Amino acid sequence: AAAFHCRKSELLMSQRVPVSSRVSTKIQQLLNTLKRPKRPPLSDFFTDDSEEIVQVPQPDPNTPRPEGRQIIPVKGEPLGVVSNWPPALQAALARWGATQAKSPALTALDITGKPLYTLTYGKLWSRSVKLAYTLLNKLGTKNEQILKPGDRVALVYPNSDPGMFLVAFYGCLLAEVIPVPIEVPLSRKDAGISQVGFLLGSCGVGLALTSEICLKGLPKTPTGEIMQFKGWPRMKWVITDSKYLTKPSKDWQPHIPTANTDPAYIEYKASKEGTVVGVAVSKVAMLTHCQALTQACNYCEGETLVNVLDFKKDMGLWHGAVMNRIHTISVPYAVMKACPLSWVQRVHMNKARVALVKCRDLHWAMMAHRDQRDISLASLRMLIVADGANPWSVSSCDAFLNLFQSHGLKPEVICPCAASPEAMTVAIRRPGVPGAPLPARAILSMGGLSYGVIRVNTEDKNSALTVQDVGHVMPGALMCIVRPDGPPQLCKTDEIGEIIINSRAGGMMYYGLPGLTKNTFEVIPVNANGVPIGEIPFVRSGLLGFVGPGSLIFVVGKIEGLLMVSGRRHNADDLVATALAVEPVKTVYRGRIAVFSVTVFYDERVVIVAEQRPDASEEDSFQWMSRVLQAIDSIHQVGLYCLALVPANTLPKTPLGGIHISDTKQFFLDGTLHPCNILMCPHTCVTNLPKPRQKQPVGVGPASVMVGNLVAGKRIAQAVGRDLGMIEDQDLVRKHQYLTEALQWRAQTDPDHVLYVLLNAKGVTVGTATCVQLHKRAEKIAAALCEKSSINKGENVVLLYPPGIDLIAAFYGCLYAGCVPVNVRPPHPQNLAATLPTVRMIIDVSKAACILTTQNLMRTLRSKEAAASVNIKTWPTIIDTDDLPRRRPPQIYKPPTAEMIAYLDFSVSTTGMLTGVKVRDYYVKSIHLTKIYLLFALFLQCKVFFMFLSVLLVVIHRNCLPSLLYHCKKGTKNPFCLPQGTTGPDPCTVYVDMKSLRHDRVRLVERGAPQSLPLMESGKILPGVRVIIVNPETKGPLGDSHLGEIWVNSPHNASGYYTIYGEESLQADHFNTKLSFGDPHTLWARTGYLGFVKRTELLDASGDRHDALFVVGSLDETLELRGLRYHPIDIETSVSRAHRSIAESAVFTWTNLLVVVSELCGSEQDALDLVPLITNVVLEGHHLIVGVVVIVDPGVIPINSRGEKQRMHLRDSFLADQLDPIYVAYNM
Repeated sequence: AAAFHCRKSELLMSQRVPVSSRVSTKIQQLLNTLKRPKRPPLSDFFTDDSEEIVQVPQPDPNTPRPEGRQIIPVKGEPLGVVSNWPPALQAALARWGATQAKSPALTALDITGKPLYTLTYGKLWSRSVKLAYTLLNKLGTKNEQILKPGDRVALVYPNSDPGMFLVAFYGCLLAEVIPVPIEVPLSRKDAGISQVGFLLGSCGVGLALTSEICLKGLPKTPTGEIMQFKGWPRMKWVITDSKYLTKPSKDWQPHIPTANTDPAYIEYKASKEGTVVGVAVSKVAMLTHCQALTQACNYCEGETLVNVLDFKKDMGLWHGAVMNRIHTISVPYAVMKACPLSWVQRVHMNKARVALVKCRDLHWAMMAHRDQRDISLASLRMLIVADGANPWSVSSCDAFLNLFQSHGLKPEVICPCAASPEAMTVAIRRPGVPGAPLPARAILSMGGLSYGVIRVNTEDKNSALTVQDVGHVMPGALMCIVRPDGPPQLCKTDEIGEIIINSRAGGMMYYGLPGLTKNTFEVIPVNANGVPIGEIPFVRSGLLGFVGPGSLIFVVGKIEGLLMVSGRRHNADDLVATALAVEPVKTVYRGRIAVFSVTVFYDERVVIVAEQRPDASEEDSFQWMSRVLQAIDSIHQVGLYCLALVPANTLPKTPLGGIHISDTKQFFLDGTLHPCNILMCPHTCVTNLPKPRQKQPVGVGPASVMVGNLVAGKRIAQAVGRDLGMIEDQDLVRKHQYLTEALQWRAQTDPDHVLYVLLNAKGVTVGTATCVQLHKRAEKIAAALCEKSSINKGENVVLLYPPGIDLIAAFYGCLYAGCVPVNVRPPHPQNLAATLPTVRMIIDVSKAACILTTQNLMRTLRSKEAAASVNIKTWPTIIDTDDLPRRRPPQIYKPPTAEMIAYLDFSVSTTGMLTGVKVRDYYVKSIHLTKIYLLFALFLQCKVFFMFLSVLLVVIHRNCLPSLLYHCKKGTKNPFCLPQGTTGPDPCTVYVDMKSLRHDRVRLVERGAPQSLPLMESGKILPGVRVIIVNPETKGPLGDSHLGEIWVNSPHNASGYYTIYGEESLQADHFNTKLSFGDPHTLWARTGYLGFVKRTELLDASGDRHDALFVVGSLDETLELRGLRYHPIDIETSVSRAHRSIAESAVFTWTNLLVVVSELCGSEQDALDLVPLITNVVLEGHHLIVGVVVIVDPGVIPINSRGEKQRMHLRDSFLADQLDPIYVAYNM
């Protein structure tokens, strides 16, 4: 069958006439042109087109570039082989435990700095063996032990108890389980607590070792169990105090194999983003590192070392190892806080040979020096400065030497070093020969460093960075410098790059994270051509530096502190040093400054957060902030995006007192930092905004544009409703052509039919009105109006009612009496000062003869509160319609002609303009012809009058859907569409690219595409209505899918504005305007709305393709900024999503600045959190810099009768300084 079908098609094909012989080539080309353009592939809609958006600065030809030759890898001295070195670190402990049992291993200090206990090598050995035995044999049942060699266990010990930690650490090594030291969790809200959970999870930790005291202090649940910390796996807790351990039998000995490549321990490390990973160190690396340190530092057996660093990790753990039978005196952080000079005193008392400190400890000791003078540091042969790589380490070392040289400190003993968890010790300055000249410093240009090159500073000394060396590469190591971004290409000799190390003494992997491991621990450097220089893998140290003269290593920063702003590198530590140089003593705390970057609008932006001293005044703070801005701008040539001051002790802390940078950054982005002062400078640092749009003068006339569109296959953008002539019951319509007649006819023919149902907020019916009830109530009101001799036919009557059936009855009552109803939104009883003047204005402008209202509202109008806002003695006659007597009017008024005004519709536009629109009877008649008997814009307003009226269901015709409400033009009252009925296709939604809308273009994209805005079709065009899209400037028609103003032609357009002075030109332009070309005869009404028409694939009831109308927004409301058109609601929607405490927002322009006013619905301490978030979201989403952010109380943004924001009133209040804001931030 298939073969037959195939042959048949070939036969048919052969019988066809060739196309070329029938159609000329030119016509074929024209047909091809008229085909609709091909839809781009789906993937194109989801690409982030930053290249089109971002203004890329042109490269500066004067930018310094590296000029040296390619660096040659630097080799450390060979690692010497000593005959009696132990085969494993545990073997060293076994040796000293047996041969030097009384030799001190560790001395712990109490909070006052006095010795608390000393742990000997004998005790350390025996307790470690007991713990190893307990771990392997006493946890679980005889047949099934919980732990086996190779399992990971957490060590949770406080920083004040080094002895318990050391026993646990070596106990684990002897049991061949892998210790993972972590910090003691103090609460569920600890900085980075969930990230520690990630570490424990990635390492597969299920058991934690701790001390009895520490366990008692852990947070508990009400039932006494240890709290389950956020993100942590389920943990079993084991106490390792000696009394809980089991002494092993005499024949049990721990297994101590020769060091191999199995993991020995795991050290935690927090990344720049805050992720905590575990660096696994192998047994052989641990041993080799101890050997390399012994050789580099020339350690001797039995030396005394004072350790001020964290003994659980890093250099504090490595130098305090048992390799050389060193006696470590541990000075915990808490002791240093209480007695900053305690470590210096320990060196003096114990004649210590080595001290292990950070710059902070040098600084604190200098501050406290005057407390004690009779101390000597002459015994020191090495003062190891662990953070010798910091930019401020030079000044700390110099100042400390200057002060303590008179106390016996020798210049050559200061030994800065550089290390990282991954590469372990990278380099250390060896102890110098007494009297030998000290190594030279590098004085580098800060500008050169920002471009990654080494240039000797020749400019202003303020823009120089003085760097000290960190000595030579470690013994047995090979070192290279590679570019920090992209492939690991070897740097040139005058280029800054990342230090990478090949050594047996380094980390082996990120435990449990093979993907991250490959990028860090298995780096093969490449040359300039991208060719690998060998096969040996290197480890990234995370340190940035260069090799100086004599193969000395210089470190200028860390990768995690690197901020890449506009293609230039800045070191967070350098920025902190500059901020500290601006005398901060009176304003902020020295050690409490955080610098980080946030990515906003395709670039990193620098943020500085500091803790403000409680006694600092706001003026002092702003003065300091301004000086920091200037200093960073002049020294680093980088603009600050945000500088925030927070109250003292509110920044998240690390366990040893530093600032937890990643948590601080997260608080900033989440809006939970709660600053007390903030300064944002987006104008100076955001330099990549797209170029402002230059509107080009149109060279060709609009008619030519139209013809061009037609040739290109674009049809004129227009849509029409179905023909009015098709409506049945024409006689009935002619007979009851006025609303009054229609209601009377309904009351006679269908008296009990329910016209209106009033629902409350809960959806419960609270009132109904049948045809006859509405007719009788209208008669009562008409009778009351007729009785007043002062009210004549044709005069205006104000209806002041909350939305409901009373309002509808009063409306018909006015029509029955021959008066013109003017519907006015009642004043808000809780906010009379803001809402009553608008009511008064409408009453005055409409020259109303009387006011119909309820008893309650009548009292409000005459109250003392009202008298404070308006003159209550000059109200027109007020008629209370609550309890009217049953009377009928002498006659029901019938308009002599359909040209008579049926009602006036007043409203205040969002731009602050009060307009009254005249709606004539023929307007109402033609609405009636479309089978929608809705009263003016009343039912559109019902939703927004007051909250208690949730829905007003209108059922005049039985076959009319109860939920059928029509959308109407806000201001000129030209209803041209209604929700989709059953006769047409379902309304469609399109997604429009917001960037194109700003350029007055329409580019359709897919759902979910970046920068897309969903637009729903505006509904079914009313019968008899024609809609066309027009260029508002040329007044010429536009093509399909082009953005322009919506113009409407229909028999029920409003007839004009109700004005006192009669501005004829404005009236003609809005209600009776003509196209500049095309169809010059038809009269159109301008809606003031921007929109477009798109022909869809769907078919309407007549079988033609359906033209869908999409409304984008009001033309009057749009803001023109940087040559682009913005709709305020789009910006406001973005702002409202920026933070949970933003209730409502409004935007307007002030000169050329964008002002954002946001109502704060949360606590006032959240107020300043909103400033950066609002600035970020507007910059990201709309490519605009916010000039002023105003935070106000809820209810301050004025709303008109339709629930729309009165942005111009708000602007006037702002300029008149009447807003009483919580905070105003002027973004500099």
